[in-house]
Amino acid sequence: MTRESTQAPLTVESTFAGISPEIRGILECALNGQETSVAEAVTLCSARASDLRALVATADALRREQVGERVGYVVNRNINFTNVCVKACRFCAFSRTARSEEGYFLEAEEVVRRARQAVEMGASEVCIQAGLPPRAAKTLYLDLLRALRSALPDLHIHAFSPEEIKYGSELLQISVREYLSELKAAGLGSVPGTSAEILDDAVRTRLAGGRITTSEWLSVIHTAHELGIPTTATIMYGHIESDAQRMQHLDTLRALQRETRGFTEFVPLSFVHSEAPLTLKHMLPDVRPGPTGNDVVRLIAISRLMLGSTFKNIQTSWVKEGIARAQQLLDCGANDLGGTLMNESISTSAGAQHGQLMRPFELRRVIRDAGRVPFERTTRYTSLRSFGADVNADERLPIDDVEDAQAAFGSYSELTRRAREQRRLPSIV
Repeated sequence: MTRESTQAPLTVESTFAGISPEIRGILECALNGQETSVAEAVTLCSARASDLRALVATADALRREQVGERVGYVVNRNINFTNVCVKACRFCAFSRTARSEEGYFLEAEEVVRRARQAVEMGASEVCIQAGLPPRAAKTLYLDLLRALRSALPDLHIHAFSPEEIKYGSELLQISVREYLSELKAAGLGSVPGTSAEILDDAVRTRLAGGRITTSEWLSVIHTAHELGIPTTATIMYGHIESDAQRMQHLDTLRALQRETRGFTEFVPLSFVHSEAPLTLKHMLPDVRPGPTGNDVVRLIAISRLMLGSTFKNIQTSWVKEGIARAQQLLDCGANDLGGTLMNESISTSAGAQHGQLMRPFELRRVIRDAGRVPFERTTRYTSLRSFGADVNADERLPIDDVEDAQAAFGSYSELTRRAREQRRLPSIV
């Protein structure tokens, strides 16, 4: 008999040996279907070594029970149509003032061209977010949607953060509900739940005074859900927030999801610090340089415990973490790798080093190597293509054959370079 055959199979329970009694009790309750409270989640934030391994094993077991072995991705393109913004958030390295030589603005025709190119590459979605441009036409966001829907009626438009929606309603001087109704009629399919950062106004004031408040963010999202517009949910962490504030953020999202069932997924976003103004200008002496590797693991795992029964889908960001780390997080409670993107400007401007395009065949390779089953999904998590174990049987898309993403799709650095050369901001009125 070989040595391997005499070893007991690894189980979740076997990882509990020697861990702290308090953490063991929390994990056992989670496995038995009991809700993890904020206080319990804060305790889990202290998990290290064997405690952390047990937490990860528990999250992975719950993931398997809640969503199975499939891992999704969406073929999409980001279009950040302007970096000019009336706000000056301390954590944002993307935005520029109207007077900046690096400020750019893509007209509707160029947004449509980029979206059409994405469709030709096989995309089912475009994600549109940008700065809040001064002197913007009151119908700016509506005009973009109408142009896209007219040219590409079958394309899903995932667009405009709650901050942008609030701004757009103020431009037209109508309620958020009226504005969201008009956006939906114009072609809006879903809303990215960005501009959430940490849903705690004490943190938000220090990070970006004057930005959308917690109650305003929740109100926009709640209204979107009431109108049948699904949204994602995010957190940006690893800066000045406490463990308790992170966990309260998750609990706030959980409560809203229980009420509306309008969130499609939860997307944790690590703070990228290297080019952020608050780092470069030493604005906040207590700011951290993003989460550590184990911080990321803990948040993904705790998210599965707290949110998995209501959200189901927990995404890991290859843009923030890199594809190797993103793959590892599939064993920590995550079940989605996000999108192909084609363009990525916001994290890149902040100093992220992981590129702007991940080809579908690369995502499938990573998923299979993690022992999981890849599928291409829609924004709403409907399966478009399922893939088996035979790589040679995979249906390839035109995007799979793109060798140079910057040459094919352009880049943020190219946009800002052109703006500098023109030394003027194109009119947006």
